Amino acid sequence: MSYLVAVVLLAAAAASGLRWLRVVQREHYLGGSATRFALRWWTCDVANVVLIGVVVLSLLATFISAYAGVAVAIVLIVGPFGLPLKGSTSSLAWTDRLKRLTTIAGAIYLIIAVLCVVALGGNTGIALLGLLSALVPVVIDVACIAAQPLEDKKMQPFIDQAQRRLAAVSPRVVAITGSYGKTSTKNHLADLLSGSVAVVPTPRSFNNRAGLARAVNEQLVEGTQVFIAEMGTYGPGEIADLCSWCPPEIAVMTAIGPVHLERFGSLDVTLAAKTEITTNASVVVLNADDERLATLVTPLQAQGKRVIAVSAHRHDADVALIADGDHFSLTIDGELRGAVHIPEGVQPSNVACAIGAAMALGVDLAAIIPRIDALPAVQNRLTVAVAPSGVRIIDDTFNANPAGAAAALRVLNAQHVEGRRVVVTPGMIELGEKQREENERFGARCAEIADVVIVVRRTNRAALKRGVERIGGCELRLEDSREEAVAWIRKNLGPGDCVLYENDLPDNYP
Repeated sequence: MSYLVAVVLLAAAAASGLRWLRVVQREHYLGGSATRFALRWWTCDVANVVLIGVVVLSLLATFISAYAGVAVAIVLIVGPFGLPLKGSTSSLAWTDRLKRLTTIAGAIYLIIAVLCVVALGGNTGIALLGLLSALVPVVIDVACIAAQPLEDKKMQPFIDQAQRRLAAVSPRVVAITGSYGKTSTKNHLADLLSGSVAVVPTPRSFNNRAGLARAVNEQLVEGTQVFIAEMGTYGPGEIADLCSWCPPEIAVMTAIGPVHLERFGSLDVTLAAKTEITTNASVVVLNADDERLATLVTPLQAQGKRVIAVSAHRHDADVALIADGDHFSLTIDGELRGAVHIPEGVQPSNVACAIGAAMALGVDLAAIIPRIDALPAVQNRLTVAVAPSGVRIIDDTFNANPAGAAAALRVLNAQHVEGRRVVVTPGMIELGEKQREENERFGARCAEIADVVIVVRRTNRAALKRGVERIGGCELRLEDSREEAVAWIRKNLGPGDCVLYENDLPDNYP
């Protein structure tokens, strides 16, 4: 009987493991992510909390009857509610890395399982096996940590190849980092330079070790004069590693904010981690509107670096792009260079950072200034379009930070529409201890501007709901998925209406 229940628990652990392997893959194989998301899911609503209670009671009952272990297995197969075995937005991809991780996690689980069932035996062994099966996310996290040295070793030949490629082509390297604004600044700089020099930017968000190496190996062609490298990080040391084999001549820092604060722990750690990009750079472009970045000007100058401070608010910055009626005044090194138009959805601070980088490269600014008017918004970042139904759509689904959310609401508020303004959002994530406060503030601001606020998913539902209800005056709808929200919009909105899609969460979030 005990061995039959053990087989059932093994099967349940395998099924449960598929869920958490998908989560880990979506979270870039970071150790700790499976456990963190498991805690989110099992505590996200009453139904899942009840399932936890069933598991605890069943584990205790297993000491009396091994058959109680079957109840644990059933819960692990069906729960947590809302997290399917097969994803809708990100299905499990059986890459070589995932296969290696699964092998290591499986080996860890089986070794402990054999010790539980064979060494201890009886009901005690089954109870411990049930507990082990419930802790599969922890097992997967341990496997992620154990596998990292192997993955680093396997990645090293590609890093070495990229380093050789950089040396052979010898482009000037501009590296860009920041809590947000990286991709937009990178694209703006590439667009501004494309008429003057041969430039290659990293594609999409290829901003980690593997992505940057792939970009160099596959995209960096002979004759490239400027290579723009977006550099992201989840913690200290990552950008330093990137710069060790892709050293930038010019470093650009766009902003410091509570993005990934859950991982960094504090904004001071975030600043230190991002500042690693300046170590070997001779020129640093800083968004001086960010109070934390502004504090770096003097220390970096003391290191002998040239610092170019840019701003969308301060006239005394080296590059100042200041709103002036229906246009922006551009001042460079104290000289007014004329008025420019910033297209809708394009953030002036990101454009200022791009101009600062172009200035550092010594490009003829007279040649790039006329190109500012035609800068396109980055896809899924405050792009505005009209759907076939006549509804105006503001797509900001790739932004998930307080500053970006506030900017999106300003764009929504500025739309000249005769009908309703609608916001569809799951709120902002990975803000650490600030997440509840920031989402409640965002919900309140939504209520001030929108006629309808649609909160999707459950991760930030309570905080957004509190914010909306505190202001009142608008319709509040709660939907379990973005698809349900879209269905409501298609049914209820038409010409003259405008909807803002602010952020989007993959289905590994509740």
